[in-house]
Amino acid sequence: MTEFDQVYQNYFPDVYKYLLVLCRDRWLAEEITQETFFKALQRLDDFDGRSSLYSWLCQIAKHTYFDHCRREKRRGEEVPADQWLQENLEERLLDKESIQEIYQGIHALPEPYKEVFLLRLFGELSFAQIAALFHKTESWARVTYYRAKGKIKEGLP
Repeated sequence: MTEFDQVYQNYFPDVYKYLLVLCRDRWLAEEITQETFFKALQRLDDFDGRSSLYSWLCQIAKHTYFDHCRREKRRGEEVPADQWLQENLEERLLDKESIQEIYQGIHALPEPYKEVFLLRLFGELSFAQIAALFHKTESWARVTYYRAKGKIKEGLP
């Protein structure tokens, strides 16, 4: 087994989850994950070790996804909107009207709150993994997530 095969096996699930958070489409997340590892293999010499390998792969994945979105937008196709929300904001999720309000709250969040919230909630990433993606501390990731959660709750009636 080559070194890159080990990287692929070790990081594929995490990069896939990260992309699933961004695009909310299992098929698209898998396709972009494959493309990410292909690009990483081509650019392996560019990895300088200043960040973790996971962070480097997620940056490639993020840029690949954004490139995909730009291509789709030029074609006039819409990228799928939020179709699901699995947040346990108490019992509010039982009411469809409340779900719509939560969606609106998430969409209204400024960056990086929105991305951190989605990565933590849907990507099930640890605060350490989120911090590594943003090149910040773990406490920054925690604070950003809880502030995002608070902003969503504030917007709810």
